[in-house]
Order: sequence, then structure tokens, then C-alpha cells
Amino acid sequence: MEQDAQSLQDSLDRFRELGPELLRQAEVFLNTLLRPWNAYQVGIALAVLAVAWLLARVLGPKIRAWMAAREGWPTWRMRMLVVIHRRLRGIFFVGLIWPTVWMMRATTWPSRSYLLSIIAELATAWLFVVLVTRLIRSPLMRSIVRYGAWIFVTLAILNLTDEAAALLDGVGFDIGQVRLSLLTVLQGLVIVAVLLILARFLARATTARIERNEDISPSMRVLAVKFMQVLLYGAAVFVGLRLVGVDLTGLAVLSGAIGVGLGFGLQKVVSNLVSGVILLLDRSIKPGDVISLGETFGWINALGARYVSITTRDGKEYLIPNEDLITGQVVNWSHTNDFVRLDIYFGTSYDDDPHLVRRIAIEAASGVDRVLSSRAPVCHIVGFGDSSVDYILRFWIRDPTGGLTNIRGNVYLALWDAFKEHGISIPFPQREVRVLEGSTLRTEAAKAID
Repeated sequence: MEQDAQSLQDSLDRFRELGPELLRQAEVFLNTLLRPWNAYQVGIALAVLAVAWLLARVLGPKIRAWMAAREGWPTWRMRMLVVIHRRLRGIFFVGLIWPTVWMMRATTWPSRSYLLSIIAELATAWLFVVLVTRLIRSPLMRSIVRYGAWIFVTLAILNLTDEAAALLDGVGFDIGQVRLSLLTVLQGLVIVAVLLILARFLARATTARIERNEDISPSMRVLAVKFMQVLLYGAAVFVGLRLVGVDLTGLAVLSGAIGVGLGFGLQKVVSNLVSGVILLLDRSIKPGDVISLGETFGWINALGARYVSITTRDGKEYLIPNEDLITGQVVNWSHTNDFVRLDIYFGTSYDDDPHLVRRIAIEAASGVDRVLSSRAPVCHIVGFGDSSVDYILRFWIRDPTGGLTNIRGNVYLALWDAFKEHGISIPFPQREVRVLEGSTLRTEAAKAID
């Protein structure tokens, strides 16, 4: 503890020593700006900026009108034009400042254009950073990368990187054999971020190739993609920390303690993760399967690390935890094949010929779209009811994702039309009520008639 406290005190002392040095350099820089020729160069740069601003105001509307007339151009080209249009002032400034610097170098001493050269380099670097960071989609990440790059290129052009590194390294402390400072943290964040971006790019490219491979089953594709993502991102973090100089062996005990704590506090999360891996390995369900779990019926949209996304016919998307699919009863309508048998029940009058009813029902169902002819429909009598002869009609489909209720409704309509055409009636329950002699109701009715 005493050694760590002394290390922290030494860091603070170095930080206090660098503060006055930076103030002294800032004072020298301001005094340099106040020299006559440096003041002239600042004035020239301001004049060039004013000309760039006027050009942007004058040419900006004309360029916008020209862009509006390019309706048939690809989207990426139009976006590039929009980015350029928003940065017209900076583009004009960079386009004007460099010819000014070259003219100054050709007509006067190099020292008389030194400050203009720095301004031109800064403007060019800042403009380049702005244009490149537009490729980052996330606004937050774009702002972080942009401002960080601006600071770095500014320090590099002004030759202040060593002083800034010493200032950041002065704020820190030692943990065993590892020096932890602001400089180390920033370097680690930058390196890990770059490696994560590279890992993400490789993951997307490899994922696209795996998903296009028809020789691999859908569940194995998902498992391969998840394993590859974990491997790439884990390697990016590990390599990034090693490049910074962090000794990962010293974190073994701490990571073990954290792992035990997470194991007790996140049992459900870990259970869902393990269940997801089991579902991918045993291939009991896969993307595109039609399943029903309790009241939920739909097809699997995606297999996640923690849940399975199921989309129903009414557009709802249910996120079912993987553990529920392991421990609960799941009906997979398309596990081994896509064939699904549907049953509908109906009844006809006792006056109708059952042989004719069965033949007409089979013909009606066979004429409905989506009903398979390779597996012909069948119709059977299942009982003699109170007011009708009861039948069951069975038919097969192989596209359950197209819906079950709609195909049942279409078959019922086909039966209705066929029965109407052949004079077959569909009875409804009827009851006959008889009033017996001597009952109260009959006596009161007789008195009312008298």
C-alpha cells in the first residue's frame, strides 16, 4: 500500500511539473503569433476563409439545384454529394489556402509562410477526418472518433505529441509490474476499438459466406456464426490488452471471482446461453421451422444467444427464452419434413347418402389451392350425432408458414359450395317440446282459451 501511495504521489508531482511547462510553451506560441509577419499570415488566412465563405454562399444553392436534377443517380453517390455540399466552405478554404502558401513560398522567405503552412495542414487534416468519419453509421461513435482524430492530428502537426504523452502518462499509478495511466487507458481504448472494428468487418464478411453455404444446415450456420463472433471479439480484446502491455495473468484471480459472482447472479442468463448452444447442436429447431409453444404458434425467425424469435401470422414477434424450449413441450410442425395434416369436422343430414357425402367432400378439398394431391384427402364417418351424421375430413399441406386458419376456411367454403350444388343439407340442432296432460302449463293454457 505504501508503495502504491508513493507511486501515485510521484505521478502527481510529474503532472505538476508538466503544467507550468505547457503554460510556458503556450505563452511562447502566443508571443510568436504577435510578431508582424505571423500576424500578417493570420490575416491572410482569415481573408482566405472569408473568400471561401462567400464562394460557399454563392455556389451552394447552384450546386444543390444541380444535385436535385440528378434523380437517377445511385444512393451512395447522392449521399457523397450531400456530404460534400455540407462541407463546401472547408473544401473551398483548403483549395484556396494551398495555392496561397505556394505563392508565399515562391515570392518570400520560407519563414514568412510557415504559419500559413501549419494552418493549411490543419485544415486539410480536419477536412479529411470529417469526410472519413462520415462512413461510421453510429452518431455517438462517429463523434468520438472524429474529435479524437482531430486532437491527434492537431498535436502531430504542432509537434506536441511527446509533451501530450508525457502529460497523460504523468497521471497514473503502478499496479504490481503494470503502469496504469491515462496514456495507457487511451492507447488501450484506441487499439481495442480498432481491433473490434476489424473483427466486426471480418465477422460480417464470414457470416455472409456461411449463410450462403447450402451444404450446412441452418442450425449449424447459426452455431458457426455465433462461435466465430465470440472468437473474433474475444481475440480482439485479448490482443488489444496485450499490445498495451497489460499482464492478463495477473487478472486470473480477479476474473475467477467475478465469474463466480456472475454465476450466482446471472443463473437464468447462463442457463439460456447454454440452452441456446444445445438447441443449435441437437438441431431440434432451426430458422424457418413452424412451431407451437403453448398459445404461441408461428415460424422461427432467428436463433439468438439468449432467446428464439418467433413471428406469428398476425405480425407479432415473440422472444421465447431458450430455456423454455429445452424444458417445455414444443410442437415442431416441420422438424423432419414440411408436410402438415389438418383435420376439419362437419355433419350432414340423416337423409343424405354418406357414400355421396364422402366422395363430394374429398373432391371439394382436392380442388382447393395448397391442398396436396400427392397425399389425397380422406373423409370418414366418426359418429351418429343427435341431429347429424358426423364426419372428419383430413388433408395435407406443406407450407404451414402460409397459415392454417385460412386454408381451413377455404376448405369449408369449398364444402359449402359443393353441398349446395348437390342438395346436401347441413342440419342444425333442433328440439321438440311436448306439453303433457295435467301439467300446470297445459291447464293454464286451456283456461286462457276458454
